[in-house]
Amino acid sequence: MAMMLACTLTVGWGTALAGQVTVVEVKAVAIGASTYRFDVTLKHGDTGWDHYADRWDVLGPDGTVLGSRVLYHPHVEEQPFTRSLSGVRVPAGTRQVQVRAHDSVHGDSDRLYPVALPAAP
Repeated sequence: MAMMLACTLTVGWGTALAGQVTVVEVKAVAIGASTYRFDVTLKHGDTGWDHYADRWDVLGPDGTVLGSRVLYHPHVEEQPFTRSLSGVRVPAGTRQVQVRAHDSVHGDSDRLYPVALPAAP
């Protein structure tokens, strides 16, 4: 019984230590009129399937989700890591968006990463 309790506490402690996911860097590339590709680099103490960075969102100025990239597996051995999302439509005239990360334990990060948008080609 004591061994089972110790294992449970260890798993729970490791999950808590992973903390929230952090957006390290974002590159926005204009691919058409009001359409962008976002290359987002995240850092998180993924511990495995029980706690990992599982999504990031591009938010408009009013907080509307303009696009989401779902991350389907943990990146325990690959930190930080970069993933891209193409075809994100941004309202005309928008000069800045924000990227918000999400993890499977804490949910949405409380830190938003501002991204200045380049002019369309």
